[in-house]
Amino acid sequence: MSDITELSLVKIAEGVREGNFSAVEVLQSFLKKIAEKEDDLNAFITVNSAGALAQAKKIKKGQKGRLLGVPIALKDNISTQGLRTTAGSKIIEDYIPPYNATVVAKLLIEGAVILGKTNMDEFAMGSSTENSAYGVTHNPHDLTRVPGGSSGGSAAAVSARLAPAALGTDTGGSIKQPAAFCGVVGLRPTYGAVSRYGVIALTSSLDQVGSLAKTVADVRTVFEVIAGRDPYDATSVETVSKEPKELKSLRIGIPKEYFSEGLDPEIAARVKKVGEFLEKQGATVQEVSLPHTGYGLAVYYIITPSEASSNLARFDGIRYGVRVENSSIEELVSRSRGKGFGSEPKRRIILGTFALSSGYADQYYLRAVKVRSLIAQDFERAFEKVDLLLTPTAPTVAFKIGEKKDPLSMYLSDIFTIPANLAGLPGLSVPAGTVKNLPVGVQLLGPKFSENMLFEVGEAIEKEKWF
Repeated sequence: MSDITELSLVKIAEGVREGNFSAVEVLQSFLKKIAEKEDDLNAFITVNSAGALAQAKKIKKGQKGRLLGVPIALKDNISTQGLRTTAGSKIIEDYIPPYNATVVAKLLIEGAVILGKTNMDEFAMGSSTENSAYGVTHNPHDLTRVPGGSSGGSAAAVSARLAPAALGTDTGGSIKQPAAFCGVVGLRPTYGAVSRYGVIALTSSLDQVGSLAKTVADVRTVFEVIAGRDPYDATSVETVSKEPKELKSLRIGIPKEYFSEGLDPEIAARVKKVGEFLEKQGATVQEVSLPHTGYGLAVYYIITPSEASSNLARFDGIRYGVRVENSSIEELVSRSRGKGFGSEPKRRIILGTFALSSGYADQYYLRAVKVRSLIAQDFERAFEKVDLLLTPTAPTVAFKIGEKKDPLSMYLSDIFTIPANLAGLPGLSVPAGTVKNLPVGVQLLGPKFSENMLFEVGEAIEKEKWF
């Protein structure tokens, strides 16, 4: 029998259903791979060996379920009943949720096995997974480099075949950017297409759960399982994904603002080469303009810290998490938060509290919300002319661990993923070969609920050999 860990998610589920191998055999194959590689990668915070084995033993040949016997890894800010959920932080290092997030419940209904919880930047604040309180995750393609972030553990696990698929969350680019760095497929769905219930919040108006896998078909399967309205999440909607046009009739736009200073020339050339390939398939490719793109980073880093400062206020050392006893309630909260939070959460809490403070909310937060609307309008106008957009996913390939010394240079890693996220649009990062012997991804962006179109174009790109 061939190596199970090299099979696609779809093939694993088929094999278990038809009795070619058992769910236990599948799980053991991936646990063996984790035992071999995890010390080098640090992709997981918690490996659910015993719990996963108990789940796998209950799965029998012939059962229904689109993910039957498929081990799925979960980013560690997604709540799992009875399995600790840390959000990459020491402040809740012993937190064990009493319930499953809606996306986890949906995976289990379809027969998935919960493999473990993956490493991440603390509270999803970062672009490299260097901000985790549980150590840095290493890129499987080069152990001296980052896997991206904040869903870096999920991307590394899929890339190294420690898991056939993983869930991540994407606020500013936290699925798409690590997917590009690790050479896997990553989907950030339309905002509201997937329930956020049970996900530890960073920025409630931006956070979205999505998936990473080796193939577009696998990402599509996971999306179809987890998508849909949830009564526990008022922002979720019943997805009515638009039917895609044939590739030969598609109009594809390349935003000129994305080809500016800071973009690696070799990545720019690769994106244009992908555009030429799509033209050969019959699509029409043209340049478009998104004039407010340059404001995206500034808007994001006002809105995200503002909402994060509010969302993280609950972690106070009183109800749960790290607790430093002291004489007064003020000192207890201050010292508990000071000890439990890392430097990046502290930085963003301070920034966000300032941006929302009396006298400054109008000047910063409300102005940022207005510019966010202008960014969304840019995309709306572009989609009157084209069906989807083709862009770089990240301005560079994966950078060295410790290379980005100041926060601003780190923030620039998400410069191409943030604008579409501010507009609530779906985005798919698809591998397009290598640059400097490291993976590079291209980003496909479409109107809201155009995931099916992104999948169709992504599969066409995926079939071409870019190496």
